[in-house]
Amino acid sequence: MTPLTQRFDFSRYNYILVPLAAGGLALLVGGVIIWLLGANPFQAYIGMLQGAFGSPNALADSLVKAGPLLFVGVGICIAYRGGVINIGGEGQIVMGALATTMIVLTFSNLPGLLLIPLALIAGFIGGGFWGGIAGFLKARFNVNEVLSTVMLNAIAVQFMTFLLNGVWIDPTTLDNAIRIPQTQRFPLWADLPRLTPTRLHAGILLGIAVAVLAYILLWRTTIGYRIRAVGFNTVASKYAGIGVGRYQILAITLSGALAGLGGAVEVLAVNHRLFTDGSATGFTGSAGFNGIVVALFGGLHPLGVIPASFLFGALLTGANSLQRTVQVPGAFVTTLDGLVVIFVVASQIWARRRATRRALIEPAPKENVASADAV
Repeated sequence: MTPLTQRFDFSRYNYILVPLAAGGLALLVGGVIIWLLGANPFQAYIGMLQGAFGSPNALADSLVKAGPLLFVGVGICIAYRGGVINIGGEGQIVMGALATTMIVLTFSNLPGLLLIPLALIAGFIGGGFWGGIAGFLKARFNVNEVLSTVMLNAIAVQFMTFLLNGVWIDPTTLDNAIRIPQTQRFPLWADLPRLTPTRLHAGILLGIAVAVLAYILLWRTTIGYRIRAVGFNTVASKYAGIGVGRYQILAITLSGALAGLGGAVEVLAVNHRLFTDGSATGFTGSAGFNGIVVALFGGLHPLGVIPASFLFGALLTGANSLQRTVQVPGAFVTTLDGLVVIFVVASQIWARRRATRRALIEPAPKENVASADAV
């Protein structure tokens, strides 16, 4: 078969084509919904683009919104490659932020060069500890990690609310006879450096570095190979002598650690304090759940999560402009997220079935047949 007649193999590019097709279909269906709401879809999407990229401040806000999505998304990829499902990003972000806050409030007299790295490490450990609980329950007692991580989310939120209404409450609010569940403002030397005069901060560079390191870990190290082997086939991994439970715990612990690191970056670079409205989303902005969508859109690959997080950060930033432009609620972005998940999952199922049909129908290459005959 000559190159001119050989069919183009789309399966080799599924990791690019599937998310693009899913995103395009989500925007198309979203446009129909906007039209049914009585607004112009073209004006709506143009307004979103302007709100997300129309000025240096808008671009910086999009990148800042992408930050926690990037950390959580990379963590989701590691968990998935290890054969576990992490739905606990919300709680892990909160626990990372709590650990970071504890370090900042306790050692506030330390210079920034020591305080910032120590606070980031604390956030990493806090989120990892919270993820590791679910991993241990799965490996030791076969507790479904979806249920355990969801319940751990609620525990983390209640623990945060307890602290922010008690020992960590901002004393200035008490002096004014009001009780706002938030800490005092962190010292200025605990702030992550700004990269530009906008809100853009160094946490974005840290997130990109984490994604690259996660790729190296998974595809260039023995530990990463074993994590992926466990996720691919637990029975074969056990037969090969790999400790399945140990590497499942490691995968979800690393996943939670990265989510916790995202929470640390949020309190150090964006909010400069920890606060709550009684729910996780009041602080996280649903990054723990949106990070799952980002990971799916990025093909569950750490490097693919980088552009995916920037795209969804832009969607979140452009939502406010969408509301102002065509009077469509900003929560419509949540609908787009759901549509992306539906189309990504459906496209992956279709791609797998198509590959299976081709493997059953197409004959083996001639050289392979000849080798079999020779044997």
